[in-house]
This record gives sequence, structure tokens and C-alpha cells, in this order.
Amino acid sequence: MTLPPVVLFDLDDTLFAHRRAVGLGIRAHRRAMGTLLAEADDDAELARWHDLEEHHYARYLAGELDYLEQRRHRARDFVEPYGLDLSSDHEADQWFDDYLVHYQLAWTLHDDALQCLDELDSRGVRIGIITNGDLHFQLAKLDRMGLTPRLEHVIASGELGFAKPDRRIFEHACDLFGVEPSDAAYVGDRLETDAIGAASAGLAGVWVDRLGLATAEDLRAAAASGVRVISSLDELHR
Repeated sequence: MTLPPVVLFDLDDTLFAHRRAVGLGIRAHRRAMGTLLAEADDDAELARWHDLEEHHYARYLAGELDYLEQRRHRARDFVEPYGLDLSSDHEADQWFDDYLVHYQLAWTLHDDALQCLDELDSRGVRIGIITNGDLHFQLAKLDRMGLTPRLEHVIASGELGFAKPDRRIFEHACDLFGVEPSDAAYVGDRLETDAIGAASAGLAGVWVDRLGLATAEDLRAAAASGVRVISSLDELHR
């Protein structure tokens, strides 16, 4: 791939190993609770937690819930089958805060992240982040992982009022860098939200399919949108 002057990245599950941290975090939190929830099947409970995260975070991005409300809904829905009561906001917030302790202890980058960023930097490529999330929380990840000094701009949907795949967030990022969309690439782990969304805004869209889960329909959609599909960030600069 001929690299453009600017390469923008998604954060969670593109550079940062979010799903791994979530899996370890929710399992440790369940164990610490010492209730029936701690004895439940790990895989089933992780899948349920992921589903709740997707559902309520989408409601937050759509403006239906604020940031704390989506956390409270996730906590309440997760423990409800076990008869646990988190009816007050304080109880729900405390439960989620306790989970976050375990989640944050599991924070890591993907193995290919730093080498990719090093290679881009050596070629003089300018680097930034576009993330669908709360700026303060995402900056905490970047700081802990030592990525902040490598980034020229961090754009978070929580500060703008619109989120990927809305073309405005990609255009806003390009404006900050002072480049046309055609002079930027966007790399993310979600085909529609990240890669096709970026391509629709005029950037070079790159989809990182680390687990090799792309279907024939996914590959057709990627090809139709001009999206490049890679299995590792190691392939980005080749």
C-alpha cells in the first residue's frame, strides 16, 4: 500500500486490545463478586456482556443515553438474571466502577501496534485517532499505553455529537490535519463503521480482520467500496 501523508486509526480492537481486556475484566469482576454470577459459564457471560455493550453503547452514540446512563443500563441488565438489585444510580455506578478496575488492569496493545506506528513514523507519516467514545476515557488508554506522544490529533465522537460512520467525523479529522480526505487513510476493525464509513467520506478505508471472520458478502462489500482488507497491521505498510 502506498501510504498517504496522514494515517488515522480506530482505537479499540485496532491498536488497543479492548475485547481481550473486557474478557479478562468481566471474568475477574464476576469472580470477585462471590455470587451465582461468579459460577456462571465464562464464554456465555462474556458474550452476554459484549451484546449489552454493543446495544447500550449504540444508544449512547445515537444520543438516546448519556455516557453514565449507558454504563448503568449495562450493569443492571447484566446482573438482572441473577436477582441482583442495582436500582439506584449509585449502586449501578459502583458496580461498573468495580468492573473498570479489573478491565484497566488488563489493558494492552495488540502485538502489531507499536511496530506499525514505528514504521509509519520512520516514513514521516502523520498519525491520529478517530474513536467513537468519551474523549477523557480514551485519552486515559492512550496515556497508559504510551501512545499519546505519537499522535498529532485524537478525535472522539463524544466531543462532537456525531460518530462513525457519519462522514462528518472523518471530514473533521482531515480538517484538523489540513489535508483533503484523498490524502488520508483510516484503519479500523469494523467494516461498515470504520472502513466503509471512511471510504464513503473520501479516505482510503482499511479493514483489519484479525480473526479472519470476513464472509463472502463482507469481501464483496469491501471491494465495492474500495476498502482494503488486511489481517494484521503488519500488512498496512507493505
